[in-house]
Amino acid sequence: QLSEDVERVSENPTEEREGEMEVHEDSSSVILPDGELGTTTPSLRFSKTCLKNVFSVILLFIYLLLMAVAVFLVYQTISDFREKLKHPVMSVTYKEVSLYDAPGIAFYPGRARLLSCKHHYYDHIPPLINPGQPGDIECTTQRINYTDPFTNQTMKYALVVQGPRDVKKRELVFLQFHLNETDQDFSAIDYLLFSSFQEFVSSPEKAKFMKDCESSYSSWKFSGGFRTWVKMSLVKTKEEDGSETVEFKQETSVVNYIDQRTKPRSDQLFFVVFEWKDPFIQTVQDIITANPWNMIALLCGIFLALFKAADFAKLSVKWMIKIRRRHLKRTRQVTNHIS
Repeated sequence: QLSEDVERVSENPTEEREGEMEVHEDSSSVILPDGELGTTTPSLRFSKTCLKNVFSVILLFIYLLLMAVAVFLVYQTISDFREKLKHPVMSVTYKEVSLYDAPGIAFYPGRARLLSCKHHYYDHIPPLINPGQPGDIECTTQRINYTDPFTNQTMKYALVVQGPRDVKKRELVFLQFHLNETDQDFSAIDYLLFSSFQEFVSSPEKAKFMKDCESSYSSWKFSGGFRTWVKMSLVKTKEEDGSETVEFKQETSVVNYIDQRTKPRSDQLFFVVFEWKDPFIQTVQDIITANPWNMIALLCGIFLALFKAADFAKLSVKWMIKIRRRHLKRTRQVTNHIS
């Protein structure tokens, strides 16, 4: 802007001289008092102009500072957005259901034998009439043999039982196993839980299904001579690719079983109860807290402030140039009049 003004003045020097001559002629025809020929009026005008210039410079520096803050905010906003994209937040939601899809419970009893299996409701388990003797098996069971997925050589025998479904009635499954003799100091039965018994039944390759389950799910144990109470909860995890994995969390409580049979026995009895902990299915997924629309709105506001600050700075510079030119013009007029 300053260069344009200089070019315009250099292109029209005659006009400015003619204006100065006209002002000189007009001022020569006016008789000024002696007091006004002094330095009082020009100094007063100069002090006002100086204050205005100083104030303009201060405002210009303030807006430059605001522009620097806006640039820093832009950088910080973009950095935070990129950081949130790299580190999503885990979101946990709970969905209440009245009926679960019946889970599958796979037992690996070894030499132990299933004596009884029943579904009970409202946490009421009647006392055993003939413990250690075969009883009613009212559960849906499947027996399957398959090769160990980790060695591919050892054959494994699994007894798959349908788990509880009705969480409103607090349905539970009570099982009793019997082991006649054991050559180990500690006797226990392994088991694992998978999400759907119906998927196992409808699977055309049950052996492959059990191998996949054993590779994906954790296995637990319950010991002989105790009543083990297992309360299950279901956790679904949504992956980034859209797939969903299911796992079980369980709380286990163990109560000692007092064997009241008349004759001392060397065999072992196993008792285990499976029940749902609560009617809530826990869903876990990663979410990105950075909202691109919020960032775009913030950046638009910051850039608008930058443009406004730049526009004000340009106007301030123009105003300062104009005031300076006006001051120089008045100074020349007063000097010409005095001379």
